Amino acid sequence: MPISRAELPAENAAALIDQLCERWSDHEVTRSDEQVEVHFDAGSCYLVAEPDKLMVVVEAVEDGAHDRLEWEVDAALDALKGVELDIVWEA
Repeated sequence: MPISRAELPAENAAALIDQLCERWSDHEVTRSDEQVEVHFDAGSCYLVAEPDKLMVVVEAVEDGAHDRLEWEVDAALDALKGVELDIVWEA
């Protein structure tokens, strides 16, 4: 399973996660104290709020779905209100 991650500087990462969960309300979302997991047909996205950043991990079910899943997560992050993020994925 291909995996990539990004660390995004954010003053209030928990609020960003709330916005993303609203956007993805049509997907299965699993919340715990430590992370949020959003399930897509192509894989999963894991979100972790840290004091000064938002950690995002994308795990696709297969190589062909990885780019599509990253694109979907990118689009959601770009659409966050009041936030400008420079997203760089690392394999």
